[in-house]
Amino acid sequence: MWQVRKPGRAPPKHAAEPPAPEDRRLLTMGDAGAFNQRDQRTDLKVEVHQRLLGLINLNALDQMSREQIESEAGDIIREELAKQSHALNHAERRQLVSDVLDELLGLGPLEPLLKDPTITDILVNGHNSVFVERYGVLEPSPMRFKDEKHLIRIIQKIVSAVGRRIDESAPMVDARLADGSRVNAIVPPLALDGSVLSIRKFARTPIGIARLIELGSIPAPVAEVLKAIVTSRRNVLISGGTGSGKSTLLNAMSAFIDPRERIVTIEDSAELQLQQRHVVRLETRPANIEGKGEISQRHLVKNALRMRPDRIIIGEVRADEAFDMLQAMNTGHDGSMTTVHANNPRDALARIEQMIGMSGIDMPARSARSQIASAINVVIQVSRLSDGRRKLVSLSEVIGMEGEIVTMQEIFHFRQTGISSDGQVEGRFEATGIRPRFVDFALAHGVSLPTELFRPDAKFDG
Repeated sequence: MWQVRKPGRAPPKHAAEPPAPEDRRLLTMGDAGAFNQRDQRTDLKVEVHQRLLGLINLNALDQMSREQIESEAGDIIREELAKQSHALNHAERRQLVSDVLDELLGLGPLEPLLKDPTITDILVNGHNSVFVERYGVLEPSPMRFKDEKHLIRIIQKIVSAVGRRIDESAPMVDARLADGSRVNAIVPPLALDGSVLSIRKFARTPIGIARLIELGSIPAPVAEVLKAIVTSRRNVLISGGTGSGKSTLLNAMSAFIDPRERIVTIEDSAELQLQQRHVVRLETRPANIEGKGEISQRHLVKNALRMRPDRIIIGEVRADEAFDMLQAMNTGHDGSMTTVHANNPRDALARIEQMIGMSGIDMPARSARSQIASAINVVIQVSRLSDGRRKLVSLSEVIGMEGEIVTMQEIFHFRQTGISSDGQVEGRFEATGIRPRFVDFALAHGVSLPTELFRPDAKFDG
């Protein structure tokens, strides 16, 4: 999620220079031929796949290794191709065998995209329109589905694997792949131009603080401050927009938690990759086809309080579970962490206040803000910059209430100074000159932070 172009590297070029007027007609004809050829291969792949399903014993697949399936199914596919008059060379036949096996054992056209380590997001806008994100930049993909039925079959294969469903009565779903990648799908009648599928790929190797420093997302001195915050058991709220790297930062910061502590994680779709041994992972459950049996995050937070947790980590607060999360932070579960969608730290606290109202509890605004001020100690803002990089842009401390207002003081912020010739955002991290209160808590837990970090003239490359 935090993959970025290295500083100094030119952004990838996704389109060539416009062709000369006399070349445009020939270029268009070539493109049309390529699309027709690709569509023919897709039709052939689906045709062979359907024949294969009628020839093999599907019940035996569960008892066979992938190598055995590839060997036996590959022979059947080659025999089927030999019966037909399609002009395919050896490389095309081998690719077709691989594609059919992806249909049989995997997610069809999505498999090559899922295996590509440079791709972080896969966005399917109907069966014949696929986009991917590389290095923070969207680009079209040549991958296609045969038709709408083909796309819906792949979506149903994804969601059924985690016990969820999608159809006209429940046309939206959140799910995850086996590797933890986040999936969202929405189908007609809500999606007007065909089913829409979004996949946020999960990093195969968890991205830690060291990697974030290497990518320039966090300066090393600020990373030391984050370590002190987690070690001293401050309650943390990570705020940011969609795709800004909130979950990645939360996962990286969790590595600083003492391995002797008991951690309970609560998520809509399990994504966190905590490295400690004593981790209890909980995941919500949607309602069944009769509309019953839903288990929300609020239910899980309430139950987690009875599980003797040292810390509770919620992947993201979206609704009434925010109230129970604040109660946990205020009743002995120091060091808890969560994320929220917001554009800045002040908006993040305002959103938490709104979520308390969604709990159905009649609480005056001042009381709600008092709960927030006493529960949340640190608000971290992350952002996705115009060049596609994710970066920590602000670190603020909540210090209490003044009248009706929750007061905060910003400790560090990222100041953008310009954009380089290759499109890279230029800037640096600066200290505001305020010494945070959590420094004393960190010292009590055996972590000493240099005073120089917080001097008003302290600046860090970013």
